Amino acid sequence: MSDDFDQWGFDTRAVRAGQHRTNEGENSEPIFATSSYVFKSAAEAAARFSGEKPGNIYSRFTNPTVRAFEERLAALEGGERCVATGSGMAAILSTCLALLKSGDHIVSSRNIFGPTVLLFNNYLGKFGIETSYVSLSDYGAWEKAIRPNTKLLFVETPSNPLTEIADIARLAKLAHAKGCLLVVDNCFCTPALQLPLKLGADVVIHSATKYLDGQGRCIGGAVVGNKELVGEKVYGFMRTCGPSLSPFNAWVFLKGLETLSLRMQAHCANALELARWLEKQKRVQRVYYPGLASHPQHKLAKKQQSGFGGIVAFELKGGKDAAWKLIDSTRVLSITANLGDTKSTITHAATTTHGRLTPEQRAEAGISDGLIRISVGLEDVEDLKKDLMRGLS
Repeated sequence: MSDDFDQWGFDTRAVRAGQHRTNEGENSEPIFATSSYVFKSAAEAAARFSGEKPGNIYSRFTNPTVRAFEERLAALEGGERCVATGSGMAAILSTCLALLKSGDHIVSSRNIFGPTVLLFNNYLGKFGIETSYVSLSDYGAWEKAIRPNTKLLFVETPSNPLTEIADIARLAKLAHAKGCLLVVDNCFCTPALQLPLKLGADVVIHSATKYLDGQGRCIGGAVVGNKELVGEKVYGFMRTCGPSLSPFNAWVFLKGLETLSLRMQAHCANALELARWLEKQKRVQRVYYPGLASHPQHKLAKKQQSGFGGIVAFELKGGKDAAWKLIDSTRVLSITANLGDTKSTITHAATTTHGRLTPEQRAEAGISDGLIRISVGLEDVEDLKKDLMRGLS
């Protein structure tokens, strides 16, 4: 296949990028289930290990199936390089340990995935990397929090689970003026809806487990960026430390990318209709969805994204008891903390995804006891309404 990805449309890249046919002439990409590779000579082995000659060495860091997924995702994000990892959290860890050192400082948005907070506080903190948290949309607070030793700004946009939107271009401009890197978690939008690198971000993070797969089958992650930051530094960390993606999971994600655009359009359409319906329900206090005119960053979402995503969160009157009763009353929605699946999922964030945070941390992040998050799938949206009405009526 040609590598002139920029000349192809998004959907063509999603189907064709990264494919390198073998002599067998396969139309669908193969799974290379091998741990090692055979060299023609000792000299060739030495040349590959030294980097003098490209080629496969060991599947911890060179595998054709994984490489096909990396090339395809990089082509979709508009990045020069991608490094696949064993999970989304491994992608964040690899980025931080590859680009930071003891004594460095991170400024992060407050509303991020609960385990990401724990990674920053409990583990990076042990090695002298400190993190400060600010309101996602308070750009004065971002600037004020930056110190001389700040090296990295980290943001989820849309955020989990309140779907707050950050102005990526504005944060990129601030980061670069202060000599920092901007890392954007693009899990909720995927490149089908948002391209952070084109807006000025330096690195994009993915939990491939979510929408890139799209059917809840495998765990994986990815880091996308330029040849230096990702192609050398993050890749070097992954090669040595080994948070690798398996070839089978890479193949599943590779096939998932082929339908990404179609799926995201359907997720967006169902989510918008469900969000509008939830706003009309008497027991619902507030709905969080960027596609609603009531969302505080609705205009920014329209400008920055080509769609509003499939995540809807809403505040239910009555706190935890009311939230649990509604969740337990559902028969169609799956009670699970995963998201990005063709099957709609429902979860109580305060006791699942953000359950390991302290009550104070949850309060700062806006995670109330009455908050419910729905990852809107591809079912008939009328059936989802009926299912939720069991607990709302």
